[in-house]
Amino acid sequence: MTNTTTAPSSTETIELFKSHVIPNYLRYPINLVRGAGSEVWDSEGNRYLDFFPGWGCNLLGHCPPRVVSAVQEQVAKLIHVPNTWHMDIQGRWAQMLSERAFGKAFFCNSGTEANEAAIKLVRLHTAPQRYKIITFEGGFHGRTFGALTATAQPKYHEDLGPLMAGFQYAPFGDLDAVRQLVDDQTCAIMIEPIQGEGGIRIHPDGFLAELRSICDENEMLLVFDEVQTGCGRTGEWFGYQHFEVTPDIITLAKALCGGIAGGALLASDDVSPSLRPGMHAATFGGNPIAAAAGIATLETIEQDDLLAEARQLGEFFENRLLALQEEIGLIKEVRVCGVMVGAELMIDGGAIVADCLEHGLLVNCTQGSVIRLLPAMNLGLDAAEEGFEILANALRSATQSIDNDN
Repeated sequence: MTNTTTAPSSTETIELFKSHVIPNYLRYPINLVRGAGSEVWDSEGNRYLDFFPGWGCNLLGHCPPRVVSAVQEQVAKLIHVPNTWHMDIQGRWAQMLSERAFGKAFFCNSGTEANEAAIKLVRLHTAPQRYKIITFEGGFHGRTFGALTATAQPKYHEDLGPLMAGFQYAPFGDLDAVRQLVDDQTCAIMIEPIQGEGGIRIHPDGFLAELRSICDENEMLLVFDEVQTGCGRTGEWFGYQHFEVTPDIITLAKALCGGIAGGALLASDDVSPSLRPGMHAATFGGNPIAAAAGIATLETIEQDDLLAEARQLGEFFENRLLALQEEIGLIKEVRVCGVMVGAELMIDGGAIVADCLEHGLLVNCTQGSVIRLLPAMNLGLDAAEEGFEILANALRSATQSIDNDN
């Protein structure tokens, strides 16, 4: 495809960033200018197949038509008003989420904001002396101080102490450790139904149900961070439905608005009144544009039967990766739930990501050795086949290099 845009070149854009943007991100040396579905193009006209669109935000791919149309229509009517007013579009969005999950909604702008709201809510709902929250090693809950402290990964805490008091960490999948941490000051357990940034780690069978029991026995709240698993990613509307365990609170963001910034907290009818007026807010939370995008996202998933497509794609990636594991022996473990796909390697995955990029495929590596894919629900099997072959060839090449070195 030839370049028909007038965008600055990648080199020019990189220089612009060097002069004016704080370098707190490690960026690829590419200036992306356009996207459609699971494809993106850079300013030089190169096309990439995106298996990690928007870090999981673009669950419907880039620029999904219904979301684009809804935003275009809404932006000409009402862009933003404070939450001191009623907006029918926000109310309808909350209704649609509640009907597919439970409870009532609080809207914000991101996953870390949703988790901050959850932290406040569990403390507001319980007695003042009950302030401790149990989270899990390898989990990720955000970058603000409460969510950061909830994130039981020391690398994110470096140089930022002292952190917020009240968080205790249990090893992944260790029920005995959880029980030992619970005391009369514990108010909640907070957990991702599937660890995302932690490497697409799926909890042992029955683990989440046992956490529900522990919370019930001790009059504690159970919070599911569904920032990655929510809105159909697992092949169900929400991750808790996949595991048949209902928490008291779920937090949402990323895919919630089809790529537009948006976050939400859903709390049960018993718990939600504790987030009383004056105790929490988000200026742009639930704004009309995010609400329009959120409604269009839910409608697209439902009308296009994308939950079924997510399950089908999950089966595709699991079967292909397991076969590749048998072929090359470089894959330690395959972990898949819907369009959450992880392949833990026996080597560092950085070179695999670079090889894929060179051949026109965008993937992610997390935790050093886990190739993480969060493709769009509507990727389609043809595009899945195309991209998987690029990934498979990168892994085959790495295997061959290791064999030659030995």
